[in-house]
Amino acid sequence: MAIEAWLAFTMASIILTLIPGPSVLLVIGQAVAKGKKAAIICILGDVIGGLLLIGLSFMGVGALLATSAVLFQIVKWAGVFYLAYLGYRQIMDAKNGADFIVETQEESSSWASFWAGLITAVLNPKAIVFYMAFLSQFIDPDRSMALQLTIMAITSSFAVCIPLGGYALLAARARLMFQSRAAQKKVGYTGGACLIGGSVFMAATR
Repeated sequence: MAIEAWLAFTMASIILTLIPGPSVLLVIGQAVAKGKKAAIICILGDVIGGLLLIGLSFMGVGALLATSAVLFQIVKWAGVFYLAYLGYRQIMDAKNGADFIVETQEESSSWASFWAGLITAVLNPKAIVFYMAFLSQFIDPDRSMALQLTIMAITSSFAVCIPLGGYALLAARARLMFQSRAAQKKVGYTGGACLIGGSVFMAATR
């Protein structure tokens, strides 16, 4: 991979992550409602989801999604309903007085955050279009495909982790300002609203 192509891929990946979208709103929602640890685990799931998209693109699935409008819409709306469901569940938990800091729920909550991040990344139309329709433009066919894939995977991981990590830290810091049960209920509503907002954003993506 030429240095120019790598720089272009890096900038495109960072911009893709920085622009508020389903993954950003999901991470913010996790940080606000469940704390920094849940948000970090969610980011890990998002990174692995991005790596899966890169792998699927190289396997040719990207070309299939890029040419099939129906299949693309199915994937897109699956993501829309999934995020909306997560937001609804979070709002219901807040309404029913669920305690977001109960230690016995930490392990299951961590896995839920991981899968939420992974599934949202894989079903994110913005990421699908980028990885599966434009990824080939950064590839040099005369160079090692395995090496270029490795470089892209590492670059993409850092490009996702750093911006999303910044969003998570800011949201988690804001969460610490609300410690009472009544405030935590409002935090839960806010987190759920972020997830539903992510689903709306995903629905509006073409």
